[in-house]
Amino acid sequence: MRSMLLDSERQSAADEVFEQLENTAAFMLADKILMYHSLPDELSTHRFLDKWQSRKRFFLPRVNGVNLEILPYDESRLELGAFHIEEPTGTDTIAPEEIELIIVPGVAYDRSGNRLGRGKGFYDRLLASTRATKIGVGYEFQIVDEIPVDPFDVKMDMVISQKTVIRIK
Repeated sequence: MRSMLLDSERQSAADEVFEQLENTAAFMLADKILMYHSLPDELSTHRFLDKWQSRKRFFLPRVNGVNLEILPYDESRLELGAFHIEEPTGTDTIAPEEIELIIVPGVAYDRSGNRLGRGKGFYDRLLASTRATKIGVGYEFQIVDEIPVDPFDVKMDMVISQKTVIRIK
């Protein structure tokens, strides 16, 4: 369904989702935020990063073996990395404990905060090592009734789509 969206539909959805995010206390209070640099079929983060980069400290993940490293976001320091995702370059990694808010991409979410990723476990390993608020973002059709869960899966604290904001207790 994501691949069938028009560019205008993709951007409109991203604008709506990230406007919802901007109105959350978690976003307003956070200074160090781990984002993702969106792939073409994901909810686009590019306009949002541009809008807020002078007021928030954004970080992006970089694949290192089976784990994700966290580096500062700087558009001039991105290069194509693992899985054809633009990743930050450099050696100035920070510890996951320093991040206050993580915006997490996903293939699907359920109303209990479970997330279905792309199947490699990168985000679950990272999310298990931090106490940051975890917010899953996606299109409305990515929210489903139930997702199969493995013991190592990490729940979101909140899930946001164009029309839905789910706060998990």
